[in-house]
Amino acid sequence: MALLLSMALLARPAMAQSILRDAETESLLNDIARPIVAAAGLEPNNVQMVLIQDKEINAFVAGGQIVYIHSGLITAADNANEVQGVIAHEVGHITGGHIVRFSEGARAATGISILSLLLGVAAIAAGGGEAGMGILSAGQQAAMSNFLAFTRTQESSADAAGASFMKKAGISGKGSVSFFQKLRKEEFRLSSSYADVDPYARTHPMSADRAAVMEAELKTDPAWNKPTDPALEARFQRVKAKLAGFVQDPKVTLIKYPESDQSIPACYARAYAWHRAAYPDKAVAEVDKLIAAQPHDPYFLELKGQVLLESGQPKAAIAPLREAVERTRSTPLIATLLGHALIASEDPANLAEARTVLRNAVARDNENPFAWYQLGIVYSQEGDIARAALATAERYAMTGQPQLALGNAETAMRGIPQGTPDYVRAEDIALTSRQAIADRKRR
Repeated sequence: MALLLSMALLARPAMAQSILRDAETESLLNDIARPIVAAAGLEPNNVQMVLIQDKEINAFVAGGQIVYIHSGLITAADNANEVQGVIAHEVGHITGGHIVRFSEGARAATGISILSLLLGVAAIAAGGGEAGMGILSAGQQAAMSNFLAFTRTQESSADAAGASFMKKAGISGKGSVSFFQKLRKEEFRLSSSYADVDPYARTHPMSADRAAVMEAELKTDPAWNKPTDPALEARFQRVKAKLAGFVQDPKVTLIKYPESDQSIPACYARAYAWHRAAYPDKAVAEVDKLIAAQPHDPYFLELKGQVLLESGQPKAAIAPLREAVERTRSTPLIATLLGHALIASEDPANLAEARTVLRNAVARDNENPFAWYQLGIVYSQEGDIARAALATAERYAMTGQPQLALGNAETAMRGIPQGTPDYVRAEDIALTSRQAIADRKRR
């Protein structure tokens, strides 16, 4: 049982944590990953970067072509190149099919565990209680050692693949090496004595060893001393600051980014910190500094609209959000925020625009429950109860509530003409929801 529990902990489900959605951050992560993904022979548009709210310095893949990155990794990284090194490693897991092959290591370890269980029980039954327990304990230890050796091999393989992708993409490997050195310091901080850490009782090779191997591999590459594009680095520093302002205690952020620092990242961080601390006037003052420096930056406009909207000024939020949507070519997350502001203005004249904006948003990104919720409100206020029910069914299906999804899908089907795309979609939701309910009952 201990072996199986350890395996379960290694396969970390992303949905057990909070996913952070931010248009600027997602755009940055996709841009810094694109050359690496292409160098790996994958289609960049098919590989998704997902940000998880978790202070731990970590990133992982959990199936498919999705790289999950912890917010703690972004805040710990000094530069964009370090994050690129981590992404290259995770892409190495994807190309190596390591999640699929995870079961190979599990089967081998489980086989050892079962064999030791049978031998131990036989020894106990024959009267050798202590010997039987010894066999059981040794078998568990052997099974775990076998499994950990398997995962370390996978990690080393991903390191090598990541290094090859960095070289092929013409990106410096300095970030990979420096980030492993950071992890080494973290290992030292978490252990009472670094010398006492057993390298064979770990899922990953020791970070010091990984850093040495990577440096030997990458230091001779022509791109080793190639600097990161300054514009890309500036975007990273902005995102790092705004993320700190969003996830950290506002008091911590305001100490880290004092008023004496009038740089764009510092103003960005303070704007989020003041907003989270419920000081909208101070937050707007920081955003206005940003807009004065870059008047048409869509993400600064988005933040101003967000602060105004969430502080009870939806009408004032509409203008900056409209410009932000226009300048990002209707990025779905920002468009959803505009739709929300239009609805919250309580002006019936804004409903038609809200419906158009939100329909476009869900057409381009249908995995945003809040967008479906807002669209359902529009339909309900317009008296289109069937499509309001369909939007609600989409939201419940997405959030894992099949019983509620089914009821709303059936309501939608009673009011939408058969054979239309909306009717077919409601039918699909009803079918999958019934199956999900049946599966839960069987379990």
